[in-house]
Amino acid sequence: MLISYKVPNFSLGKNRGPQSAKAVRAQMDLSITQPDDWHLHLRDGELLQAVVPHSASHFGRAIVMPNLKPPVTTTAVALAYRESILKVLPSNSDFIPLMTLYLTDNTHPDEIKLARKSGAVFAVKLYPAGATTNSQDGVTDLLGKCLPVLEEMVEQNMPLLVHGEVTDPEVDIFDREKVFIDTVLTPLVQKLPKLKVVMEHITTQDAVKFIESCDEGSIGATVTPQHLLLNRNAIFQGGLQPHNYCLPVLKREIHRQAIVAAVTSGNKRFFLGTDSAPHDRRKKECSCGCAGIYNAPVALSLYAKVFEEEGALDKLEAFTSFNGPDFYGLPRNTSKIKLSKSKWAVPVAYPFASGEVVPMFAGQTLEWYPSSAV
Repeated sequence: MLISYKVPNFSLGKNRGPQSAKAVRAQMDLSITQPDDWHLHLRDGELLQAVVPHSASHFGRAIVMPNLKPPVTTTAVALAYRESILKVLPSNSDFIPLMTLYLTDNTHPDEIKLARKSGAVFAVKLYPAGATTNSQDGVTDLLGKCLPVLEEMVEQNMPLLVHGEVTDPEVDIFDREKVFIDTVLTPLVQKLPKLKVVMEHITTQDAVKFIESCDEGSIGATVTPQHLLLNRNAIFQGGLQPHNYCLPVLKREIHRQAIVAAVTSGNKRFFLGTDSAPHDRRKKECSCGCAGIYNAPVALSLYAKVFEEEGALDKLEAFTSFNGPDFYGLPRNTSKIKLSKSKWAVPVAYPFASGEVVPMFAGQTLEWYPSSAV
């Protein structure tokens, strides 16, 4: 990572005094290896076309989530979805979508072989049935119904990406991640210690402790901007804030602090995954709003904010650009991206053909501005 400072060259005229320290403030630029997004929702149709450019302008690759309607359960469907993404990319984009399969109770081990052979499918996603958006077709009993598939994933070195929440209605929504670790994830890694697992969008100190207790290279975790910057107060301050509602739901401040500490420590087990999840404004601002925060346009700005506030900008590049590809066994990107310490205003919304999407921190001013990759 290269950090550069640009100091304005002020001349002192005949009748001019020294410039104030405020006026001679240096501009700081960061040059980092182009990041990847290891957890991204692109949707389909009109919304796909509207949101793809935001991710493609900053990220080299992205693990694309399969929870469409109907879900992406086969390699053939994944390949077709990949083509639909490629068709709407900007003409000068080198963005590479890395596809995933949606695990169900009926997934067959042969589908994992096809996925690996395709060269385009890089992981399988576990949604416990009913856990989040379009998860009604998810798994009801992981080890009871999916063990042959999981064993084949070990053979094919295919990672399992888990939405780490139980869906038992008797479990408090703020405890669903911890209970998942205790009742599903711990038995899973004990049963299949060679299975590569990514715990997606972690939200608790319990998840941090679990990830740190596992062997490096076998268990990883993605971390979102919202879970680094917001706690659950953000859902309710000034009235109900639907655009701060996501699943897993935001947690207490103690959990946010634990995640920030883990991410900025330099631990290789944690890497960038935005969980950027666009919804039409009308599906967020309604009597039963959808879960999901759209952060693709602001994600890099917000990650830089977190690392700067923690005095850890020297560790930003590893989190955004190295830890993810290293875990997946993929080469790191060779292109660079520049982050400038330059204020910019987040648009209040991004329109698309039949509606608009409200981004995270809409209308607010951010202090890091990411350029396109070079």
